Amino acid sequence: MDSELRELYQQVILDHNKSPRNFRKIEHPDHFAEGYNPLCGDRIDIYVKVENNIITDLSFQGSGCAISKASASLMSSMLKGKSEEEAKEIFNRFHDLVTGHDISAEEIEKLGKLAVLEGVKEFPARVKCASLAWHTLNSALNEDKNVVSTEE
Repeated sequence: MDSELRELYQQVILDHNKSPRNFRKIEHPDHFAEGYNPLCGDRIDIYVKVENNIITDLSFQGSGCAISKASASLMSSMLKGKSEEEAKEIFNRFHDLVTGHDISAEEIEKLGKLAVLEGVKEFPARVKCASLAWHTLNSALNEDKNVVSTEE
């Protein structure tokens, strides 16, 4: 990745950390889950509203590093209006991206702004930061009441 692109990606991450989108609690969510990354202390609560299998609202609250918060912000923005199945497909594509699995340029393009987090694959501890919100969302959609931990 060239330095100009890396700098642009870093700016997007910092923007979503400083001004996270959908950083609020949804009253009476259809789905809820808590996530925790004991390695760096990230904590996140995910709130989801679903109507006719479509995610109509998605928000989060919590504290964590810039990567964790930016990932949750980008995720919440991207998945509104998507079906639960589409959200799971996007999660799988995103997870492949940040864990360094082979992913085509076309698949990366489908991820849109989420591609800014591709660089975390170089830092295994940061993969957990980037994916915490996603694992927590999966837990919420599956109605798993256990706290999601990156260390399990």
